[in-house]
Amino acid sequence: MLCQNCHQNPATIHLSTSINGRQTAIDLCQNCYRSIKERNQQNSQNMMSDPFGFGSLDDIFRTMSNENANPQFQGQPKGQRPSAGSTGRGNGGGIIAQYGLDLTAEAKNNRIDPVIGRDKEIARVIEILNRRTKNNPVLIGEAGVGKTAVVEGLAQKIVDGDVPQKLLNKKVIRLDVVSLVQGTGIRGQFEQRMQQLMDELKQQKDIILFIDEIHEIVGAGNAEGGMDAGNVLKPALARGELQLVGATTLNEYRAIEKDAALARRLQPVQVNEPSIEETVKILKGIQGKYEGYHHVKYTDAALNAAVKLSNRYIQDRFLPDKAIDLLDESGSKKNLTIQSIDPAVVAEKIANAEKQKQEALKNEDYEKAAYYRDQVNRFNKLKDSSIEENNVPVVTDQDMEKIIEEKTKIPVGELKAKEKQQLRNLSESLENHVIGQDEAVNKVARAIRRNRIGFNKSGRPIGSFLFVGPTGVGKTETAKQLAKELFGTTDAMIRFDMSEYMEKHSVSKLIGSPPGYVGYEEAGQLTEKVRRNPYSLILLDEVEKAHPDVMHMFLQILDDGRLTDSQGRTVSFKDTIIIMTSNAGSGDAVASVGFGAAASGTTHSVIDKLSKYFKPEFLNRFDDIVEFNPLSKKDLVSIVSLMLTDVNDMLAQQNLTINVTPKVKEKLVDLGYNPQMGARPLRRVIQEQIEDKLADYYLDHPTVKEFKASVEDENIVVSSLNDVPASK
Repeated sequence: MLCQNCHQNPATIHLSTSINGRQTAIDLCQNCYRSIKERNQQNSQNMMSDPFGFGSLDDIFRTMSNENANPQFQGQPKGQRPSAGSTGRGNGGGIIAQYGLDLTAEAKNNRIDPVIGRDKEIARVIEILNRRTKNNPVLIGEAGVGKTAVVEGLAQKIVDGDVPQKLLNKKVIRLDVVSLVQGTGIRGQFEQRMQQLMDELKQQKDIILFIDEIHEIVGAGNAEGGMDAGNVLKPALARGELQLVGATTLNEYRAIEKDAALARRLQPVQVNEPSIEETVKILKGIQGKYEGYHHVKYTDAALNAAVKLSNRYIQDRFLPDKAIDLLDESGSKKNLTIQSIDPAVVAEKIANAEKQKQEALKNEDYEKAAYYRDQVNRFNKLKDSSIEENNVPVVTDQDMEKIIEEKTKIPVGELKAKEKQQLRNLSESLENHVIGQDEAVNKVARAIRRNRIGFNKSGRPIGSFLFVGPTGVGKTETAKQLAKELFGTTDAMIRFDMSEYMEKHSVSKLIGSPPGYVGYEEAGQLTEKVRRNPYSLILLDEVEKAHPDVMHMFLQILDDGRLTDSQGRTVSFKDTIIIMTSNAGSGDAVASVGFGAAASGTTHSVIDKLSKYFKPEFLNRFDDIVEFNPLSKKDLVSIVSLMLTDVNDMLAQQNLTINVTPKVKEKLVDLGYNPQMGARPLRRVIQEQIEDKLADYYLDHPTVKEFKASVEDENIVVSSLNDVPASK
């Protein structure tokens, strides 16, 4: 157990007492106990009242509280010590010293980041603070837009003297409400602590109290029959006994608006998200801080990329916070490549170790002194490996692109040679798996290439297609193979069977239930999946079966690339590929389907009939409506070959293989093709004619590893490549 005062030496003296009905323990090392004892023995009036030389154990705790709250605390002048009821900043004690942070002192010591821009908001805050009554501004804005930075800018202006005469000698104190409430479980303790805070603020007229997340004071510390912090502050705010600056988000400000008596005493100041140009200026202003911390250099292109990429690809957060995060993370990542040590850090470690060594020698602790002597020697050796200025790593815009790719899985960097080849051959790769639909495949491939090169700036999805045509001609298979080519696996496809969304209330399944309904806290199936995987392919199978309200919801997705879920979060669809399939209007074309039949009226045969099933504004929002042609016999033979390849891949796991002749493939086509069912029955025929017969033959001939399928007397027969007698 370490000493509660210095937090370094082991505690050897253990004291306990009961204060306000609470059992409190204190653990000290000998050095701290001796120093506190000597300091308190200076007051001779209390020497006889306590065998340890303290007036009371309460004085010990107060002394320790003073030292912990104020690291520069050097004790009282000789012959003086704080009384049991003393408070305030003069002696380092009190509520403000314990739970407050002086932002003006932080600004004076250059410990806060410079505030760039926000001059309009800071001027508005100063204007409200300069009023006679209701001079309590509250900054309202989304998380991450810079509300706290505005208050830090106010503190900096006070330090610089760039404020009206009334505010020149003010101090901005940030109050930690959470810590203020902690430890007040007994009824009346919180009210007592708040009253002590009010008394201190009355005595110190030069304090501007800053409460971040000010909505927390509504209900804070409220026990049964007690008062919350908001009600305690109301009288003081009404009489002008304190000046308050708050910060909260738009949604959480509603908690304050419900309390009209509190809200009328506060003056809201809107803090909006900065523009891209303003955010670039902000990053340039804080660039030096992050370069010094990470020991790297940022190029101007990297700063611009951090803003533009975060604004484009990180949709659920706000500027400048998300751009600063990108700046910080890129510096951290580049810092990992540094093999040497910063000389400033080494010098600081040497100074600290030398100080500890001298302290140990003073206390005659030679073992500890020897340890710190070795530390000093070790750090001195590290000086030779210090960083030279010309070897500082440089963060570029490519580093920003890599981080965005890691965060979102969206490829945003320059095209690599392998990816260029993949995009160039995308049509051929799809045509190898999707038979007989070359036109449809080419349209999809062109849209993917166009977007990846960077020509999609409209805010719409990468591509939106409506695949129409008879069943079993490859509409769903095209979507699967496209997902496999782009993402490496068909599992990356987000698939919805729209027959499950035939009811009006099905919209809530996709975007979440509205407030007051069961499942409101649960995320929508569509919005949540896209929010987690923004770069994905969305397949809406048999969209004509969905309720019209569900289809209407997709109008804004197809047009603007965005959708708002039931909880108010905006989800971006800009990096998705949306494919809808439909059999609507294809029933009339079945009569013309057959072996060798030409796809008559390729543009108008099915598409002209879609207006009976879909509204014009729905059809007009697709990038392209792609009609899938009926399959010829040649196409079906190729499809059978692909299916048999899958069968051989499955058999290879058992070290088996089967050879199928062209006549067998044609026979399978004759048995399996149905003009109304497309190519789907072929898979069932292959199971019956190939897999089932192969299983029967293998049970009779377990030693055979190679098989063949042939046609005998108009029947498909499976046998061994080499004649093998059946096992008995």
